[in-house]
Amino acid sequence: MPGCVIFPYLTIAHLPFLHRAPANPAGTPNSHRGSELKIFINGRFLSQKLTGVQRYAAEMVKAIDVLLASEQTPASLRHADWQLLTPSDASERLELDRIKIRAVGRLHGHAWDQVELARAAAGGRLISLANSGPIFHRDHIVVIHDAQVFRRPDFFNWRYLAVHRTMGRLLARHASIATVSAFSRSELAEVLNLAASSIAVFPNSAEHFAATKPDPGILARLGVRPRKFFLFVGSRTKNKNLSVAIRATQLLDRPDVPLVIVGGDNSKVFQDNSGEASAGLVLAGRLTDSEIAALYAHASAFVFPSLYEGFGVPPLEAMLFGCPVIASTADAVVETCGDAAAYFRASDADALKQLMLERLAIGPISDQERMRQQDRVAFYSWTKSAQALLDRLAAPVNIASAA
Repeated sequence: MPGCVIFPYLTIAHLPFLHRAPANPAGTPNSHRGSELKIFINGRFLSQKLTGVQRYAAEMVKAIDVLLASEQTPASLRHADWQLLTPSDASERLELDRIKIRAVGRLHGHAWDQVELARAAAGGRLISLANSGPIFHRDHIVVIHDAQVFRRPDFFNWRYLAVHRTMGRLLARHASIATVSAFSRSELAEVLNLAASSIAVFPNSAEHFAATKPDPGILARLGVRPRKFFLFVGSRTKNKNLSVAIRATQLLDRPDVPLVIVGGDNSKVFQDNSGEASAGLVLAGRLTDSEIAALYAHASAFVFPSLYEGFGVPPLEAMLFGCPVIASTADAVVETCGDAAAYFRASDADALKQLMLERLAIGPISDQERMRQQDRVAFYSWTKSAQALLDRLAAPVNIASAA
């Protein structure tokens, strides 16, 4: 690697101990003769702002913990020492039964991953669920959620691109890569020069939202009426394509049926595409899960105009509450929603406007539409995904990763 630079302010010279780690093929179990099998989970996601990736990691850890407590795990993993390793600045907490939580080190961010997590997890197996992890840990499963940094560099700033492209390529050489959809598996296989068959798929789910009690008071606080608004939920970032939803709302020209926009922005990472407030728009900002659940339950439809996704969880959340979904034809979105959504080309604001008009004419969701939604929601389960990860972890031989 030219200059031996891995990440800004972090070089291979800082990581000499990593070269002494066991050199097992990625994802292949250690023998651990004479000692208890140790399995570590990368807990850096608990120090990050909650977005879809961090939600995925938290729900997967909780589902793994439930499986361990019920002993519905492969025999080779049942009596392992499971630890969730977190940095000192972790602000979120998980209630776990079988997985121990242990704070390690004083560093933060990627430096914590590459130095202190790597040191703490040396000699054990490691699971990283949120796109990154120690690049030289050779007994490591890493979930990379999508290939956006390779396919859509226009979505990101240069520093983020440099770090995550380099990290992805190095992890593909030293770890076992997993992802969240068949689409992302195909994309990652191509950009990382891996065999698609070597990339496991552990999908997202929306079932965590099912226990959320809606707070209908949010409608009055936002000044909207049931079945008289459309809903957008997501970061106001370029890949979410909010500008097309705004343009469709302007073309609809129905100020009595506004578009409610829920979510913040992360322009330090993404190239901002936020859109300004105007007639027909209600900028709600960040809301609680209970408030979002109430908006799902009372919206005319949920609008999901994404240009690129690795999976697409918000449409499933909307379906939980019987909210009609109007979504873009982005490959992963179609894979997730199946026949339970109406589709438009992401760049076509007029087509989105027409679907919004049709939804207003149709009115409340029909029984047939609701059945299709329930089938899609039931197809995805944190328990099934966690079980698939554990089965992968217990597999005696990893599929060769080189294409």
